[in-house]
Amino acid sequence: MSNQPALPLGAPAAAAPAPAPRSAPHNLEAEQALLGAILFDNETFNRITPDLRDHHFYDPVHGRIFAACADMINAGQLADGLTLKERFARDGGIKEIGGAVYLMQLMDRAAPLSAQAQAYAGLILDLAMRRQLIHVGSTITELAQNPPDGAQAKEIIEEAERSLFSLAESGSTNKGFQDFKTAITASIEVATAAKNRGSDVSGISTGFRDVDHLLGGLHGSDLLILAGRPSMGKTAFALNLAMNVARIKQKATESDPNAEHFGGTVGFFSLEMSGEQLATRILSDFAEIESHRIRQGKISGDEYARLADSAAMLHTLPLHVDETGGISIGMLHNRARRLKRTHGLDLIVVDYLQLVTSSSKKSDGRVQEVSEVTQGLKAMAKDLQVPVLALSQLSRQVESREDKRPQLSDLRESGSIEQDADIVMFVYREEYYLSRAEPEKGTEAHLNWQVKKDAVANRAELIIGKNRHGPIETVHLNFHGQYTRFSSIAR
Repeated sequence: MSNQPALPLGAPAAAAPAPAPRSAPHNLEAEQALLGAILFDNETFNRITPDLRDHHFYDPVHGRIFAACADMINAGQLADGLTLKERFARDGGIKEIGGAVYLMQLMDRAAPLSAQAQAYAGLILDLAMRRQLIHVGSTITELAQNPPDGAQAKEIIEEAERSLFSLAESGSTNKGFQDFKTAITASIEVATAAKNRGSDVSGISTGFRDVDHLLGGLHGSDLLILAGRPSMGKTAFALNLAMNVARIKQKATESDPNAEHFGGTVGFFSLEMSGEQLATRILSDFAEIESHRIRQGKISGDEYARLADSAAMLHTLPLHVDETGGISIGMLHNRARRLKRTHGLDLIVVDYLQLVTSSSKKSDGRVQEVSEVTQGLKAMAKDLQVPVLALSQLSRQVESREDKRPQLSDLRESGSIEQDADIVMFVYREEYYLSRAEPEKGTEAHLNWQVKKDAVANRAELIIGKNRHGPIETVHLNFHGQYTRFSSIAR
């Protein structure tokens, strides 16, 4: 039985003691130990993670000491209790950090702990990230409860995802120098993989024999631009390529374990066409039924059965379509990251880059906006380590030339696109232009025109205008307009 006296009837119960206020995660002892180790032996600074910054310290005084040490050591100067005393004395901050005595105490207490400096630095960085995570959570809660004017829940979610990923990837892009042994080992591994495959394709196969032979496949971190005038078949070629990559992975079997390495999961950002329209094009190609007849329902029973069979075969295709129009480069990057986390990702297709908007509120003109988009696409390719194929429009100046084959100067806002791209390709179909320039029938000019038109019927050119990794050439392809399908020319 309890020995506590009973409360009088009607007396209020004693209030529970208020919980002690919680402080943000931190470890002052680790901060002191690390600073002392650096002051005792400046070489310690070069052995700790380069991701650690002064703002990661919980105690702002410790942050100031670390920043001063970093400045002096990077400048080739000695950073110890005496030199820091002089530095802080000049700016009047010596009393704020505890005076010279505190600096000397740090050195004396932490001198034997230099060997554990990296562990302390990692702990400080981890605690700083936890504090930032708490801050992000609080910010998200505040935005959800009191959204800014006009902000929708989806926009808040996108911002939350961006903040969380930026926090998760904090420091990942600051790799610093790597020795040549690391770089050359990676190069040999790529060459070995290509040799073991028995193919000249060391990356993801495009499904087009001569394109693979020229490019060696598609490689992670590369930004490829596919450009052309309207009706040349940019979207058709990109969709064919995306389907080829996804189909190779879909058909990978135990009897061909290497097949999956040639294919992959594809993320297709369609800013102009809907997912249903893209699917209709794929079904048209696969079932060999004209897409306009599929949309109009003008197909026979046998064709409908063939269409249903094709749909059943393709419903597990690892091809994911995002049809959001006017998407920003930041949102596009976020969604690509999410797809890679949830389903994997081996290739990104963006149709087309002029429809992607800048993430910044302010814009200094269209050229600057496109420059930000192309830089963002290249950064995304490097961040996710996947090839990014972005479609682009060409300027109208192509139409004013007699030879309408495109060239690099025809790219809209060409400065940024040409500079950021690793590979620039142009789709060109001479048949399209000839069919719109038919002379009067019965004339000699018409006979010459017919000969030229027959020579290029159902043919297309893929012109490699820039190739950072190899030669600049032209690949000739078949083009089946009724199915919007490109294919390799039989040898």
